[in-house]
Amino acid sequence: MSTEVKVPELPESIADATIVSWRKQVGDSVKRDESLVDLETDKVVLEVPSPINGIVTEILQVEDSVVVSGQLLALVDEVDENNSNESDKKFSIEKVITPSAKKMIAENNLNADEIIGSGKDGRVLKEDVQAYMQQSPEKQSTNKVIETVNSKVEKITKNNSIVAGSAPINLDGERIEKRVPMTRLRARIAERLLEAQHNAAILTTFNEVNMQPVMDLRNKYKDLFLKKYDVKLGFMSFFVKASIEALKRFPAVNASIDEDDIVYHGFFDIGVAVASPKGLVVPVLRNADQMSLAEIEIGIADLVDKARNNRLAIEDMTGGTFSLTNGGVFGSMLSTPIINPPQSGILGMHKIQQRAMVVNEKIVAQPMMYLALSYDHRIIDGAEAVQFLVAIKDVLEDPARIIVGV
Repeated sequence: MSTEVKVPELPESIADATIVSWRKQVGDSVKRDESLVDLETDKVVLEVPSPINGIVTEILQVEDSVVVSGQLLALVDEVDENNSNESDKKFSIEKVITPSAKKMIAENNLNADEIIGSGKDGRVLKEDVQAYMQQSPEKQSTNKVIETVNSKVEKITKNNSIVAGSAPINLDGERIEKRVPMTRLRARIAERLLEAQHNAAILTTFNEVNMQPVMDLRNKYKDLFLKKYDVKLGFMSFFVKASIEALKRFPAVNASIDEDDIVYHGFFDIGVAVASPKGLVVPVLRNADQMSLAEIEIGIADLVDKARNNRLAIEDMTGGTFSLTNGGVFGSMLSTPIINPPQSGILGMHKIQQRAMVVNEKIVAQPMMYLALSYDHRIIDGAEAVQFLVAIKDVLEDPARIIVGV
């Protein structure tokens, strides 16, 4: 008997998802709770597990297909472990075509029976379809161009000769281009950034902070901190704590606009921007005001690990009352971050740079960082924004305030 594998129930805010890749193919054995397919929404990548131990007998949606909640993805036949060898043998006899190959066959109206598979157990791969198409004289020249462009672009990319935003490079007299569709996540990022620019009155105010006190405190306790909590004491926990102290003093920065109303939040859910393989994501630390420095560091480390391994859940991404982004880890000296709707403010951190400063009437080198606060001027006045940033600066330059609460 076949067991249906369906798209899991998606939150109301997410209408559909795109199939990124199948981890199993027809004829493959799969264990219960083992991932079958990855679905990409506009927020996260979801793994859909197998509900049983069995054999994948049918894949009903190819890669890049758009699917909705409850839609049938695949069929899995339960297998008695004692008869697993016979089941594997049964499926190896049938012709197996990978989803990407099946899609190419359909798009080009090809006869699947004429294509010889080179994969395991005769499986027809995308490369087999391409090779078959090259045998056709009328399509040979077109496919040769596509193959040449792809191979050269891949070669250039591996050598880091092409970077995002750079002009096409002349290689052997040819100007290479390759068109790649946006991922769902990248498209959603673009949509939200435009939404923020169009629907909010965004201004940015700047200040600078002397990081020496935080660095001294960190250097003094980092070894004990690591030994006790099994996590490094970084700078982000200090910035989260300093931001919360400032948000308590200026609640408008922790608020949001809902049509004609201002919603003041009595909690502090802090978003932390993280670079993931799919693009920039902003997972959220819930009730960060109730966390210690160690709990914040552990929470951030967990979110970063999830983001880099595509394991963020919808609940990790939703909500958030204020956000932090650290461009300094990439070398940014100064920037104007864009707020994450419906939030009204975001703090931008930047590279710590030794600069000449006047301290006690003497010029000395100090580790300085520029801070940027982008805010929605519809509900936050300029004076509030400036004082908010000064409050963060004051806490960081005297981190004992975090303990004392002043």
